[in-house]
Amino acid sequence: MLAVVFLTTLFTAGGFALTYLFAQEKRFLWRIAAGNILGSALFGTLLFASGLVTGFEIHAVIFAAAFTFLPAGIFLFRNYRAQLLKDWIKATGRLTGANRQRYNSFAFYAIVSLLMIFFFGRAMYETPEGIFTGASQNLGDLPFHLGLIFSFADGANFPPMNPNFSGTKLAYPFIADLITAASVKLGADVREAMLFESVTRAIALAVLLESFVSALFQSRPAAHLAVVLLFLSGGLGFVAFLSDAAGSQSGLYSVIWNLPHDYTIGDDYRWGNALTTLFITQRGFLLGLPLTLLVIDRLKDLLLTPAAKRPFAAFAVGILSGTLVLIHLHSLFALFIIAAVWTLLRPRQFINPLAFGIGTATTALPELIWALSGTASNTSDFFGFHLWWDSRGENPVIFWLRNTGAAIPLCIAGLVFAYRKKETTERTETSALLFGGNALRFYLPFALIFAVSNCFKFAPWEWDNIKILFYWYVGSVPFIAYAIVRIGSFDISGRLTAVILTAILIFSGALDVWRTISGQIKIRVFPATALEIASRIKAVTPKNALFLNAPTYNSAIVLTGRQSFIRYPGHLASHGINYAERERDTQSIYAGGPLARHLLEKYKIDYVLISPEERTLLQVNERFFAAFPLAAEIGDYKIYKVR
Repeated sequence: MLAVVFLTTLFTAGGFALTYLFAQEKRFLWRIAAGNILGSALFGTLLFASGLVTGFEIHAVIFAAAFTFLPAGIFLFRNYRAQLLKDWIKATGRLTGANRQRYNSFAFYAIVSLLMIFFFGRAMYETPEGIFTGASQNLGDLPFHLGLIFSFADGANFPPMNPNFSGTKLAYPFIADLITAASVKLGADVREAMLFESVTRAIALAVLLESFVSALFQSRPAAHLAVVLLFLSGGLGFVAFLSDAAGSQSGLYSVIWNLPHDYTIGDDYRWGNALTTLFITQRGFLLGLPLTLLVIDRLKDLLLTPAAKRPFAAFAVGILSGTLVLIHLHSLFALFIIAAVWTLLRPRQFINPLAFGIGTATTALPELIWALSGTASNTSDFFGFHLWWDSRGENPVIFWLRNTGAAIPLCIAGLVFAYRKKETTERTETSALLFGGNALRFYLPFALIFAVSNCFKFAPWEWDNIKILFYWYVGSVPFIAYAIVRIGSFDISGRLTAVILTAILIFSGALDVWRTISGQIKIRVFPATALEIASRIKAVTPKNALFLNAPTYNSAIVLTGRQSFIRYPGHLASHGINYAERERDTQSIYAGGPLARHLLEKYKIDYVLISPEERTLLQVNERFFAAFPLAAEIGDYKIYKVR
């Protein structure tokens, strides 16, 4: 744990210092949160660049961390040091002279922090029986990310190649896993590193969103509610829970502690919950979302507000947004829509948009060129006409109401409330923005994201449009929260209505999050023997060895950092990779015979794994492989050296 804490502190300090260069009158807590996200993005990008030059070794990690920390040198200058001291006194003064509102804010973040610790603690845990996940949607994603992390930390995988499909460029955005690998390289336990990073990023997201909404509407209750609505998002699945509870003979208490399934994701519900289906499974999204929110926060001032030209600030924000290519590419696409629409709304103010575009291209284009050269992904599979997202033929109105509950009607209500409120005349960094016509101008690109994502697909698997669609929800949450707060301000009946509406919005998501943190889900991903054979493989095989294993998500090879000829077809298909030929050839090799020898030589495979997975999924000719030297054997796991 010490290694990941030390590394995170270094790059957070650098990012914290950078906030003083572009953001004035921000809270100390906001600067820490923004610093963590900025520092992560810069550290990961610098780590990638230095790794390309020197390889992914400890000296590359130290160089990237030191370089990311350099901005902290601004505090050697008196004016920045004075501003830091002022912010520190203000922050500590809020604690010592706290009133009820400040205690409420402290309690709010304490609860959020505890929730994230318990929740992400279930992403991966180890017992004498092996590695488990306590998250229902994490069975395939956990080994995928572990495979990337170990390929960097233990497999000499630099420049990054795809460990799931050997010999091809790793086009999947990998910066979040590369940062984790840096901590592992310094001696951190992989579970502790993943847990610490996920918790700090989730808390940072909460702080940034709360600050963002608070500034937009000057309403702290709406800001806190927006955070709750984001993390506990869901639809009307709680209706099924009420049915389950009513039909149970064991009582409500027993049902709550033994929830039979998820209530936001399944055959009938596709929207899911942000925590259980997105943040715990897609590690890049948990970094990309708060980073994109930071950029949006800056862009609303640079592109929407009739202000003085600030090309250098816009260029710097563009540099930051360009790093999203290798962090979370779909976030960059959503950001492109937002920036384009806001630019078109004020066409005469072209200097800031132009500078932002140049800055984005400065970092994004080199990363895009690198990622797309040598990749096995078929880019044409990522685009196509596809109506109504993952509705599967259902009436789209019913589909969206069932999956998001009262979110859309309340968003419309929030827009109406904001539009009808008189627009503020005084503008500062913390002044309200979304009143009058500004509310509609702000929301237009988010509405367009919703429309475009319901007409086209931007991934081979249509459900993955959620990576873009979720930004519609991020843009809607401020208005949803504002509407509920306004309704609750009317009278007693209004407050009761606000409580009911909030419950409708978060009940299903809260059930799924509770099911996770309460330990009701116990899914074994790797048995203990797989961990033992993985440790043995790392001891007796070269780091660049190529392995043949069954095309599955939980092969023991995942834990070694070595490259696989082929792994899970579901992951490969979702990344636009045509795996059919390799899948057939894998079957032929395990069947043995002259063709198997030819294919082993053709693909230059070094080792073959025979384990319970191979015996279950394939027809394995063990007599054929017995002719090769046995490199390692533990229990039902055998490693043959075939080259």
